Amino acid sequence: MRIRGAVLEESGRPGPFAETRPLSVGALDLAAPGPTELLVRIEAAGICHSDLSVVDGNRPRPTPMLLGHEAAGIVTAVGREVRDVAEGDRVVLTFLPRCGECAACATDGRLPCERGSAANAAGELLGGGTRLSRGGEPVAHHLGASAFADHAVVDRRSVVPVAAAVPAEVAALLGCAVLTGGGAVLNASGVRDGDPIAVVGLGGVGTAALLVAKATGHPVIAVDALPAKLDHARACGADETWTPDEAQEAGVRAPVVIEAAGHPAAFETAFALTAPGGTTVTVGLPRADARSGIPPLTLTAEARTVVGSYLGSSVPERDVPTYADLWLDGRLPVERLVSGRVPLAGINGAMDALAAGTALRQLITFDDVDEVDEEEEQA
Repeated sequence: MRIRGAVLEESGRPGPFAETRPLSVGALDLAAPGPTELLVRIEAAGICHSDLSVVDGNRPRPTPMLLGHEAAGIVTAVGREVRDVAEGDRVVLTFLPRCGECAACATDGRLPCERGSAANAAGELLGGGTRLSRGGEPVAHHLGASAFADHAVVDRRSVVPVAAAVPAEVAALLGCAVLTGGGAVLNASGVRDGDPIAVVGLGGVGTAALLVAKATGHPVIAVDALPAKLDHARACGADETWTPDEAQEAGVRAPVVIEAAGHPAAFETAFALTAPGGTTVTVGLPRADARSGIPPLTLTAEARTVVGSYLGSSVPERDVPTYADLWLDGRLPVERLVSGRVPLAGINGAMDALAAGTALRQLITFDDVDEVDEEEEQA
């Protein structure tokens, strides 16, 4: 079938992206789903730093690639071997499929699936190969999803069904921001009931960690260099807000500190704010060549722990329903993550807003799917 999507033509073009236009919006061909796959009509897609890191070249991927990995939609066709998802179901797309068979899949989310990671790196689906093409040439998939399009073919293991009562714009954010930030709290931190949690970096993932921590009964100390993000953190229920320098000067400490900025300085701040005997959880994705410095003696003398957490150490089929239930119970206001909505044709400008740090989660809407922008299509 013919679809409309946003294709990254090459990584590493300089900003502003609204001028250099690394993403072109236009028509592609999408093959029918294979036996273990689904065709999903995308209802909402979030724009995440993991998308930006491919655009700016910090995380190399094969191109051309149809970007987008955080989304929700309605199943419109089902492969012949799929038995537990039906047409008409709303599903959350998750960016790391789990085969359920490799050694990593036996770690209860601590390690990413080996097969899923290999497929993601190659720009393929978990079952192998691509279902996307343009002019007869293959187009790579992004993290098994390629959700910056009106439709996507995905492996069954890349989705989690949710109740129809969970709106698409909420469901979309459960698949990346909430899985990652919330999982840092619930899966990776080992936090005790009622203990305070500090969050360093209040983008989409950090704010999701804040919301999940508050939903599960923890006081939250929010830390960010941008005053606007501290203001938003207070509106989301943060009990204290600090800039990094202010927090360290005041001697702020917490038994669990989550670093969600993906920057060496943020990791160093998070480590400095961790109390003796405490745990620093890092979920941010820095550049591959980034380096941080911490005093090794502190690890020993203060019995500290540093934990890396990819996708919040989540098992999506277990964890997405937990967050959906918290939202349905009125305890997890995921809507507070949404900082704006943009049409698919505005994707390059949306990447600029993300790079500038002025956006939490922008959501792509698909109201304009029949209005192909000729300039975008030819970019």
